[in-house]
Amino acid sequence: MSQSFGRVGVLYGGQSAEREVSLMSGAGVCEALRSQGVDAHLFDTGRGSLAQLADEGFDRVFIALHGRYGEDGTMQGALELLGLPYTGSGPLASCLAMDKITSKRIWAQHGLPTPRFRVLDAQSDLRATSEALGLPLIIKPPHEGSTLGVTRVDAFAQMAQAYQFAARFDDVVLAEQFIKGRELTVPILGSGKTARALPVIEIVAPKGNYDYEHKYLSNDTRYICPAELDDALNSRIMQISLQSYLALGCEGWGRADFMLDHEGEPWLLEMNTSPGMTSHSLVPMGAAAIGMSYADLCLEILSTARCKVRRAERDERSA
Repeated sequence: MSQSFGRVGVLYGGQSAEREVSLMSGAGVCEALRSQGVDAHLFDTGRGSLAQLADEGFDRVFIALHGRYGEDGTMQGALELLGLPYTGSGPLASCLAMDKITSKRIWAQHGLPTPRFRVLDAQSDLRATSEALGLPLIIKPPHEGSTLGVTRVDAFAQMAQAYQFAARFDDVVLAEQFIKGRELTVPILGSGKTARALPVIEIVAPKGNYDYEHKYLSNDTRYICPAELDDALNSRIMQISLQSYLALGCEGWGRADFMLDHEGEPWLLEMNTSPGMTSHSLVPMGAAAIGMSYADLCLEILSTARCKVRRAERDERSA
């Protein structure tokens, strides 16, 4: 399989607040691909230009970028213009998933469970928001990941500071109903009818605080994979994961994040279209639970690389 991939670029680094995580993800992916005989090369999109990327002569690229300018559809659009096949979702799906407000609106239209929310700007009535959603609640920037800019607000006196913190990252801010319970995540591989959910993972962070440090740096967080759920609930969560993935038009791979409340109801929080691939990351953990090695996971994702926009028109011209 590896011989058919040609010269492969692993796009990593980038310009987002998640740059350091992406550097770790990309290094791991590149090493794994090389171990399988793939002619893989790292390319830091935060240091090299698109012109330099075009000159590299890559036959396809593996996107190991996280956050803005890598996971939000901008890089995907640039790769479409370059005619360079790439892993993961296309420009539109990437953009929709990266915008937590828009993705929640789409899920609500599909009847999928997601916590109640309000969109805040500098003129918003914070008191009305806290009364509508109840306390505690969550304040976060809608276009960041890795829990960057996120605050749990337990008292109204914290609202203004939490808003200002999140507003450092985004023009608008998301206020979301707080769901108390178990934190779950579901990796997904494939596209369309072939998409499949990997085993559900439960995240048990110290004092329930699954922040940046506990995600990527600390060894204190425990992961239970597969999560200890009854069969019916497990099947339901996996099904909701696939529905949420397909509702946004995602393909290739992704990861749906949930909270499971004390009544056993799952709530969708967000969809990641370029999840972490570090030693602490969750998609490799889900793959390992079904006997798929990290290297085999990288190969499977790479095998799905393609351009998504105007593909039929290009195919017709080349016929």
